[in-house]
Amino acid sequence: MKKDLLTVGQLSKQEIYDIFSLTAKIKKTPHKYGNVLRGRSLALIFQKPSNRTYVSFYVGMFQLGGTALYLGPDQIKLGERETVHDVAKTLSRYVNGIVLRTFAHQTVIDMARYADVPVINGLSDFSHPCQALADLFTIKEKFGKCKDITLAYIGDGNNVCNSLISACAKLGVHLNIATPRGYEPDASVIKSARAIGLQSGSVIRFFDKALAAARGADVLYTDVWASMGQEKEAQKRKRAFKAFQLNSELRAAANKGAYIMHCLPAHRGEEITDEVIDGKGSIVFDEAENRLHVQKAVLVQLMGR
Repeated sequence: MKKDLLTVGQLSKQEIYDIFSLTAKIKKTPHKYGNVLRGRSLALIFQKPSNRTYVSFYVGMFQLGGTALYLGPDQIKLGERETVHDVAKTLSRYVNGIVLRTFAHQTVIDMARYADVPVINGLSDFSHPCQALADLFTIKEKFGKCKDITLAYIGDGNNVCNSLISACAKLGVHLNIATPRGYEPDASVIKSARAIGLQSGSVIRFFDKALAAARGADVLYTDVWASMGQEKEAQKRKRAFKAFQLNSELRAAANKGAYIMHCLPAHRGEEITDEVIDGKGSIVFDEAENRLHVQKAVLVQLMGR
């Protein structure tokens, strides 16, 4: 039976750690996995532009011995030129897996429903599972553990935030979230994570002041204030998020030696300052690199023979 990766919430704690274990092995000895997906192919359906997601999946398939095919918005026109059902059924005859980077999360759900091959969510408006897995793997690398680490997320309660909430709850990470009023993460994700936290020990707290969320944090994390598709809201969001910039004041409020994370792309001077993203403790590019290794592990798990 085929498996998909649509959200972090669908994974158990053990499944996440299994991905991390395989990721560490692949990262340490990549040559041992050079033919694992030989003869296998991956379709990359991208309705949104991408740097890290596209390159990491494309290169990842190459390094695993397989091939990847990029299908941009003008090539398929998913839902316009062809229905999701027909694209899923057709591609299932050609390829061994599909990565979909899209807007509405329902599109990812539908693609997985109709496809006969594994579907991976490369980003939707609701969820960004590969990013959150790479983030938590990076935290585990730096601290040697995830449980009882405190992560402060400052900014928009978007798809990345939703995915981090689910991942942190599963792994016992404490999460401080600071967002302006009206920009909170998905209520159903919060409810589910708090229930999971009763078993894992994860505590999720909300703040209306960024400085309060940063105090006592081991990791400070932020993302852009206006994501793709929200360009018309950019000016309104700049005003709303003005007091939620990750800067030297927030870094000073966090625990000594706290790490800085950002999923990229960064709008320098808006949600994060140059001195922080380029400064001491920044692991932003370690985090970006780990997208490659984590996704290779996911590809092996879902598409390996």
